[in-house]
Amino acid sequence: MTETDLDDGLIAATAGELGRRFGLTYWLDHDGSHSFPEDLWRALGADGWLGIAIPEEYGGSGLGMTEAIRVVEAVAAGGGGSTVGQVFMGAMLPATSILRHGSEAQREAFLPGLASGETFFGIALTEPDAGSNALATATRAERVEGGYRLHGQKIYITAMERVNQLQVLARTTAAENAGGRTRGLTLFVVDPSAEGVSYAPMEKLGTHTMSTSMLYLDNVFVSDDSVIGPLDDGWKVLVDALNVERLITAASALGAGELALGLAVEYATNRVVFGKPIGANQAIAFPLAHAKAQLACSRTLCERAAALYDEGKPCAAEGNMSKLIATEASFAACDHALQVFGGAGYMREQHIERLWRDARLWKIAPVSQEMALSFVAQNVLKLPRSY
Repeated sequence: MTETDLDDGLIAATAGELGRRFGLTYWLDHDGSHSFPEDLWRALGADGWLGIAIPEEYGGSGLGMTEAIRVVEAVAAGGGGSTVGQVFMGAMLPATSILRHGSEAQREAFLPGLASGETFFGIALTEPDAGSNALATATRAERVEGGYRLHGQKIYITAMERVNQLQVLARTTAAENAGGRTRGLTLFVVDPSAEGVSYAPMEKLGTHTMSTSMLYLDNVFVSDDSVIGPLDDGWKVLVDALNVERLITAASALGAGELALGLAVEYATNRVVFGKPIGANQAIAFPLAHAKAQLACSRTLCERAAALYDEGKPCAAEGNMSKLIATEASFAACDHALQVFGGAGYMREQHIERLWRDARLWKIAPVSQEMALSFVAQNVLKLPRSY
């Protein structure tokens, strides 16, 4: 599809149809089997949704983040919930880095595959000892003839068994010699089948359709043309992608919240106790109404952040606030929904427990609520740096 094919309402409606095609039962089955939603991924690529923000000359639709977040929310609301955000990140985050900072050869090599769904990228930024402090990255890239040798360990890599390529952040210049707090880091494209790359799956609370792994890099060779953007300036390359990450997270959280809210409203309307629908009780109705208001306000902020991004204007503050508020609203909606269902909500077949588990992740990742608040305190309120 192109910009002339769809208006905003039709984009959301069409994406929502696909989301409902891979609805609650589909996700229940894949959650139970801990399996990647391959059919959904292929359909997202075939229908043009993965490449919605990739220019047409590279196989995409040539639209922007404003349209992308509507797609993510609609697919999430169709049945997938917040985990849909992790699916889209396998295409949209690497596409952002490569499109804005990569070479023309890298754009031609990777963007068409990201748009079509042929390529799924793993994002290897976080480390066990660094956590949210990416500037403390210990993975190092040593200069050798024709390229670099990578040594280090990453954590929380999504769907490693499905990954075709990796984006890896490594230190190319020691921090004390880098010439600045954010200097000395470089972003690389790494083939996951390269010698020295290995991984180990990790067990976790939720998001079972998207596995999580430790990644080990043992003397892994990467060529010079694997560098994305300027050497030692990988932090600037990451900033654009991290803004997109916040927006995708917020949009998928909004979709999950609307999905849980819809299920709860239906149940509260039809469930009769003491001679009347339980939804007639304010103790049931008011939390759901409040959740609806919170989701609506969060959507407005998210759309504002996406519009700024598309206009090429600074949007980090709006992106962090969108992620903060949308994920809180989403989890509140899921939590209230589970309470409405009572004991039935704790059972897998009602779907609420999966939405609740998965939505809880977004209050921790990809950036914690506390880190988002620290960003706003420092950069919007101009309070002293806390980290």
